[in-house]
Formats: sequence, structure tokens, C-alpha cells
Amino acid sequence: MTTSRGKQLAEEILQKVATLKESCAGVDESLAARAPAGRWSPKQILSHLCGPEGTGHLPLLKAFIDHDIPLLDLNAENPFFTEKRAAMSFSELVAESERNYRRVADFAVGLTEAQLARTAHIPELKESPLGEYPTLDGMIKALGEFHIQFHIDHLHEILAALAGEGKNPAGG
Repeated sequence: MTTSRGKQLAEEILQKVATLKESCAGVDESLAARAPAGRWSPKQILSHLCGPEGTGHLPLLKAFIDHDIPLLDLNAENPFFTEKRAAMSFSELVAESERNYRRVADFAVGLTEAQLARTAHIPELKESPLGEYPTLDGMIKALGEFHIQFHIDHLHEILAALAGEGKNPAGG
């Protein structure tokens, strides 16, 4: 039997996606393709939120259900910025990230309490609040709330840095 918790997780994800879309409004293609030295561009941030090309984040979450305590690699530092994604417009990347998280939300809605309690082994999370053996519930919450919010803040930081690059520090 599906749970109200799954529905709650889905609603939280969709709210964060709406906030992400608001943060992306008004970003033009020129700005979206630029990056401060050593940082990701807005397009790379959105590509990262899309997850691996062709699959998104859903296979990671489904592994909690499909396998008994699967060993998973988050690949957290990978922007997944392929040639195909580099050729996409910023608005297309926004739409793709929305589709990715809508699939995650749709997945969450159908989960039972027992499924939400399943765990995986994710060594990359050992030092995080989730720990090395997060539950599916915790992972969905982290991916759908913390991860999106982290990259909304990241996007704002990058956009502010890019805006600052265009100003003359001498004021004239």
C-alpha cells in the first residue's frame, strides 16, 4: 500500500523544482554558458541536476528496491555535461531537470513504508547526516530537497560572480 509519506516527498520535490525554475527565469543563453574560473556554468549546474544522460537519478533510487542493500556510487562531482547537453539551450536543460525530478516524484508517490525503509550502501555519504547506509526515504528527501536547494544556491552564487565580472572594480 502506498503511503502519505511518499506523497509528501513528491510534493516537496515539486516545490523545490518550482523554486529552481524561478531561479532560472531570465537567465539568457550567453550568461548560462559562462563560468567563473574553476567553477561550473549555469548550464553545467542544470546538467548535473538532470543526472546521468538518458537515465537521470531514477536508477539510483530504484536500486534500493531492486537489490538487497546495493553498493551505489553517487558520482557527486560529475556535471554530466555531455556534448548533447552542451548543445541544449538553458531552457531545455531546465525542462530536462524538471522531467528528471518529476520522475523521482512519481516514483516516490507509489512507495510503501517498507520500501521507503530499504537501505543502500553509499560510501560517499559516510560523513553526511544520511550516513553510509541511507534509507530510500532519506535518499529521496536528500536528492529532492537538499540537492536541489544546494544547486539553487550554487546557481545564485555563480550568477552573482558572473555579474561581478562585468563591473569595473575602480568604479568607472
